Amino acid sequence: MRKTNLLVLLLVLFTASSSFAQRKGKNGIPEKPKQIAHSPKLVVGIVVDQMRYDYLTRFWNHYGEGGFKRLVNSGFNCKNHHFNYAPTSTGPGHASVYTGTTPATHGIIGNNWYDKTQDKEVYCAGDDTYESVGTSSDAGKMSPHRMLSTTITDQLRLHTQKRGKVIAVALKDRGAVLPGGHTANAAYWFEGGDTGKWISSTYYMQQLPKWVDDFNGSNKIKAYKKAWTTLKDVSLYLESGTDNNAYEGVFEDEATPTFPHSTPNLLNKEKDFEILKYTPYGNSITADFALEALEKENLGTDAITDFLAISFSSTDYIGHKYGVNSKEVQDAYLRLDVDLERILNTLDQKVGVGQYTVFLTADHGAINVPAYLKDQKIPAGYLEMDGNKEKFDEFLKYKYGTTDIVKGISNYQVFLDRKVIDNLDMDLDNVQEEIAFELLGYEGIAKTYTGYQMWQNEYTKGLPNIIQNGWNQKRSGDVIYVQKPGFVSYPRMGSTHGSPMIYDTHVPLLFYGNGIKKGSTTNHTEIPDIAPTVSTLLGIAFPNGTTGRPIGEVLD
Repeated sequence: MRKTNLLVLLLVLFTASSSFAQRKGKNGIPEKPKQIAHSPKLVVGIVVDQMRYDYLTRFWNHYGEGGFKRLVNSGFNCKNHHFNYAPTSTGPGHASVYTGTTPATHGIIGNNWYDKTQDKEVYCAGDDTYESVGTSSDAGKMSPHRMLSTTITDQLRLHTQKRGKVIAVALKDRGAVLPGGHTANAAYWFEGGDTGKWISSTYYMQQLPKWVDDFNGSNKIKAYKKAWTTLKDVSLYLESGTDNNAYEGVFEDEATPTFPHSTPNLLNKEKDFEILKYTPYGNSITADFALEALEKENLGTDAITDFLAISFSSTDYIGHKYGVNSKEVQDAYLRLDVDLERILNTLDQKVGVGQYTVFLTADHGAINVPAYLKDQKIPAGYLEMDGNKEKFDEFLKYKYGTTDIVKGISNYQVFLDRKVIDNLDMDLDNVQEEIAFELLGYEGIAKTYTGYQMWQNEYTKGLPNIIQNGWNQKRSGDVIYVQKPGFVSYPRMGSTHGSPMIYDTHVPLLFYGNGIKKGSTTNHTEIPDIAPTVSTLLGIAFPNGTTGRPIGEVLD
């Protein structure tokens, strides 16, 4: 009897398990096990410095099939992607992409800013408590200590008990240090000058790995000290302005800003490697070094997800020098397209097709050269800061009897001396309002806000919201001023950025690879959405200051 009952029980269990195993959907096809997270072998985060969204569309017909077009056609394109804060500059941009929040939370309020507690200007990645590695200069005295929240790279390290590797690479130190986060295995940046090599900080290591020394000792960097010629016939670059115009800067020894660029400093293979940053070759050097890191650090070779953060900085140097409408900018993006194809092809070979995930975005956009816009009868101009400063000082002396009431001005913010205000027995809120009203009357300034307004109100839309997202209670200034659309504080040649205007906020966001759908959206997305989207894909905790939201349409 017992044997019979046991046989019946086993038969029931087998039938139930078989039924469960063969569970089918409505169409009769067996259902796949549910997947709550993806585990690519490698995530590659790419930030292109100063890339406007319309560089995708403007140069589209010149791109090859394997770079930008591959990311767009086989990935997901967020067409209406924006920064939701100002100032729009490199340090805050990289920090916001990787922390999933804005300067109001992560604290990187500019590349440089006046520090109220130290009474001096500070640099977003500077840290004198660490030493340079790979150079005798101070160029390596860097760390992410001023970034107040974690990054997606930090969260990956924590999630994998630090078994997942994080390597960050950029020409600019801040373009590597901030994306790498607080726990990166390594961050490397390029020292130009007369050395031309990749360096780091004792924050990460005591000496450079052998493969970095070998790379620096090779002729790979010197090989790029050559004339900058166009990738294609320059006459085909119809999407850009004339090659010779008054809106572009020139290299040393150049009479005109025209191709080819072949100055003695560019051709000298023994010194002045800084000049490479102002050519597309700086991006190629970055790609070379990133691919070397991929191989030598064995990234993406096991089941534990690694992260390679790459920032292409030369596009920013070139944009500042020549302007967004220049043939130099167009050539830089066509050459970057080739480098992207090279990276993707190498990832296919080294990591495997479908085994990695890529996102590409920018740290800010840029304005067209205002002098050019004015010549096209478009309202634009320049903030005459020297003249404004003289006028502003006269106001301070007349109103308060001293200019000492202002400690500093940076990132379109005025920092006041609280001690002086207290000694003069004045109300801080009133002083902020009086100065804001004064600045509002200056040519080129469209709006002003006070720290009191930022403190007391919660803005949910428009320029006030963008300003507030960039305003940190402990670090930001007492009065914020916003230039008119088309106005900048910058020389007459080249482009710049930093404003809350749409030409500075609208940038690309492309996702590609493992766990990513094919498609696009015109829904409004924001820079802080990137980190929680990647975190959701990986199934890891969001960075601890996250204010963005996952972009659901992107994820497979």
